[in-house]
Amino acid sequence: MLDFLFNQYKNYPTHQIVLELTAILFGLLSVWYAKKDNIWVFPTGIINTVIYVYLLYKWSLLGDMMINFYYVLMSIYGWYCWTRKKNDLIEFPISRISNYEKKLCILIFLATVLFVVAVYIFFDKFTHWTSYVDTFVTGIFFVGMWLMARRKIENWILWIIGDVISIPMYFVKGYSFTSIQYLIFTIIAIYGYLEWKKTLSKNTQIL
Repeated sequence: MLDFLFNQYKNYPTHQIVLELTAILFGLLSVWYAKKDNIWVFPTGIINTVIYVYLLYKWSLLGDMMINFYYVLMSIYGWYCWTRKKNDLIEFPISRISNYEKKLCILIFLATVLFVVAVYIFFDKFTHWTSYVDTFVTGIFFVGMWLMARRKIENWILWIIGDVISIPMYFVKGYSFTSIQYLIFTIIAIYGYLEWKKTLSKNTQIL
């Protein structure tokens, strides 16, 4: 069983395996802090994504690399949003998405998919079915990250969808550790949604 899961790592450089495990650790910490609505979601997430930008570049997974580069930028933006206050009140509390933001989400998703498709075509990377799935997942994760930066509860739904798709995709690509990471991400994201929903209901009752 272990050989089936991790056989692909036998020819990998040791430093890449260590970096992948380190990135996974910080990725799990980041999702856990997100579940707790804790601002440490961003610094831990930045460490995770910076490492993955390097690894995915080495693995020639351009779509995935762009996702993580975008995560770095959105983590900085989210860190800024979560610390903003007006009259000692948090400017971006946990809330639901507005109709205007729904339209923005659709635009972000379509623009992301079109951009990733263009990059894959330019570099002639549409060589496997995972490349097509990758463009779709990239769009989902881009929107999810934007919603999380603005503390919208719907971000968890997109994370769950994207994580579930990523589990088999990364396994097929040969990155079992990362596949297992997304399995754990899915579980934490479900609990994160339930916890944020409870907080949102409590805040609504107070108002």
